[in-house]
Amino acid sequence: MVQPLPESCLARRRVFTTRPELLGTFGMVASTHWLASAVGMSILERGGNAFDAAVAAGFTLQVVEPHLNGPGGEVPIIFYSAERKRVQVVNGQGFAPQAATIEHFKGLGLDEIPGDGLLPACVPGAFGGWMLLLEELGTMHLADVLEPALGYAKNGWPV
Repeated sequence: MVQPLPESCLARRRVFTTRPELLGTFGMVASTHWLASAVGMSILERGGNAFDAAVAAGFTLQVVEPHLNGPGGEVPIIFYSAERKRVQVVNGQGFAPQAATIEHFKGLGLDEIPGDGLLPACVPGAFGGWMLLLEELGTMHLADVLEPALGYAKNGWPV
């Protein structure tokens, strides 16, 4: 259960920071790249909901930050659904391949699954996680959500 913050935590404090304080009345999107954040905000401005914006920003990150994001990666998503009134999780972290059994690893002479390399790799889960989020909670069509990311992939983006 999500607990409210104590009043003392909500009091404004004057703290030195190199970042500006951001306030909004319509919505806000944050990501690791300004273009992805702008894409998410544009989705909200076009009538999409927070889930549409998250998916659009997520796919944009795969284009503009391919060294950090990609369909072959993972995306654990934790969110609160006001409609369902509960915290939910989409596990876009992939799963082990069907042949990755205990017997298989023992047959390779291993007592445990390695911590790195190709053997412990999972089936990518990011794409499926984003698709599930959009299908279950989004309001926009996939083509509309992907349009900005596809535009950057086709035409490039400012560096």
